[in-house]
Amino acid sequence: MLTEERHSMIIKAVNERASVTIAELSEILNVSASTVKRDLIILANEGKIIKVRGGAMSKNDSFSSVEKNVEEKSAICTEEKNSIAGYAAKLIEKGDFVFLDAGTTTEKMIDHLTVRDVTFVTNGFIHAKKLAVKGYKVFITGGEIKASTEAIVGAECVLTLKNYNFTKCFMGTNGISLTAGFTTPDVNEAKVKAAAIESSREVYVLADHSKFDEVSSATFAGLGKAVIITDMIPNRKYKEAADITEVGQ
Repeated sequence: MLTEERHSMIIKAVNERASVTIAELSEILNVSASTVKRDLIILANEGKIIKVRGGAMSKNDSFSSVEKNVEEKSAICTEEKNSIAGYAAKLIEKGDFVFLDAGTTTEKMIDHLTVRDVTFVTNGFIHAKKLAVKGYKVFITGGEIKASTEAIVGAECVLTLKNYNFTKCFMGTNGISLTAGFTTPDVNEAKVKAAAIESSREVYVLADHSKFDEVSSATFAGLGKAVIITDMIPNRKYKEAADITEVGQ
């Protein structure tokens, strides 16, 4: 098969599926993974696709390396976030040891909590205060406070989380992609999220529909690492790739 033919088929596959993995393209084209990787680099340099870890995504999908601040995030999909948070809060049981990620949707979970005898660890100092006011035992991670997201990040935070064994972990995300997985614009936040996930028995990612087919700079987990709680999924292909609960259905 000529190079031009392969490139045409790759672009077609990417546009039809929104995102595609190297393994899938290798099977479609009947060529090696190394050949596919070289083709993806060429097409990405030509601006015809977006190359991500493990594959490619359509130019029609959204890519962002810019982090919105807390006020901006709070104004997006407010009702949907509240429904997601309410459902997630009911998953917490007596005796749980929970990591609660910094973020606007996870913060809303606190308003819905009714179960007692739960211990929380969080990297959100606003979350810590709200949990303490409600009478919960809460630990806050060490590290640097990131002003824009009010999250605690850094090496100290990561090291702390690696020493814990959480029964449940509730996480926010900036983007969800079939190829790139769960992503965030900040590499330091990605490291914190990854550490918390690896230290947790059950992992839940809270994300409204606007987060799907979005990709940010750093991947912190693959789709298979967590249950996604959302109001609805705009692309049914996610049902095949991840464990998803739609609270808006």
